[in-house]
Amino acid sequence: MQYRDLKVQYEKYKTEIDQAINQVITNTDFISGTAVKVFENRLAEYVGVKHCITCANGTDALFLVLKAWNIGPGDAVFVPNFTFFATAEVVSQVGATPIFVDVDVDTFNMNVVHLEKMIRKTIGQGKLKIKAIIPVDLFGLLANYKEINRIAKVYNLRILEDAAQGFGAEYNGQKACSYGEAATTSFFPAKPLGCYGDGGAIFTNDDQLALLLRSLIVHGKGQDKYDNIRIGQNSRLDTLQAAILNVKLDALIKHELDDVNQVYQWYNQELSDVVKVPVIPAGNKSCFAQYTIQLKNQDLRNGLKDYLHQQGIPTMIYYAKTMHQQIAYHHLNVGDEEYPVSINLCNTVLSLPMHPYLTLEDVRSISSHIKTYISKKQGEL
Repeated sequence: MQYRDLKVQYEKYKTEIDQAINQVITNTDFISGTAVKVFENRLAEYVGVKHCITCANGTDALFLVLKAWNIGPGDAVFVPNFTFFATAEVVSQVGATPIFVDVDVDTFNMNVVHLEKMIRKTIGQGKLKIKAIIPVDLFGLLANYKEINRIAKVYNLRILEDAAQGFGAEYNGQKACSYGEAATTSFFPAKPLGCYGDGGAIFTNDDQLALLLRSLIVHGKGQDKYDNIRIGQNSRLDTLQAAILNVKLDALIKHELDDVNQVYQWYNQELSDVVKVPVIPAGNKSCFAQYTIQLKNQDLRNGLKDYLHQQGIPTMIYYAKTMHQQIAYHHLNVGDEEYPVSINLCNTVLSLPMHPYLTLEDVRSISSHIKTYISKKQGEL
């Protein structure tokens, strides 16, 4: 069994993917080729924004927006404490300071009450200028943008949506990557829309920001790549990856989003009485980058992970450390007292196999092993 089965997806769309790759090779259309422009236009239309600018990866996408906004030394940017390292890493890369925010006990997304608390605390300390919020659409579920937008307006903060795990999610029909002044996503292979390497994209309705980003991704180009009007970087999406993604986007829209939500329902039916299952608030549709359960304690979580491994069932722990506990951020001297939920999640969450090609039999088999282990442990008490 695969944690996220890219092989079965390829087998289903082998003809289309191979043809798309062969067309790029035949046309020797490798850099900024036709497939890239087609893909950008399709993404912008799907999300419902004016501009989509593809780039080399999701981390670059975040970094480029912060750079375009001139965020740097002396600035504070608010990020969730329970997420992948890149969200805070890019803040540090531009010279700004990440301010960690605890997450919601049910959705695992940025806790809006704690966000406002940390904003006020940062203002009160008077050392940093507050500039932006980077909410993360964790595990495929949109953050609470209604409240985040309200808070951002009160404190004059920009919002950069990190939808690396959220492409395809929506709230009341509004798609991920359409929230905030700008949004980003990742096409890392294991993502809901993944390529066969690295890739990323930025979304915005801001014409000037889009123009600046298109310059920054090609060495700060002006009229062409030999006319350099600013310091940029080399961060382009390969045409081969765009060609593959055009095929995969069709699959995502036609059936994969519906299929992962069916798998979610199957899991919930099997496991809701045994473990804490994902909470999807009303009006939301998750793209389920992960299906993450929560156990009662760390020993039970670790024991279940080992047991499932013995049964040939792969699982992952997202995430074993909070952001503030990472060695790279020890210099910030951030204590544990502000982050009880994030710390507890790191000790108790476990992500199960999740992808559109899981069958009901697969889910029942995985769930049966989980029930067996939990029952055994309860019997030992």
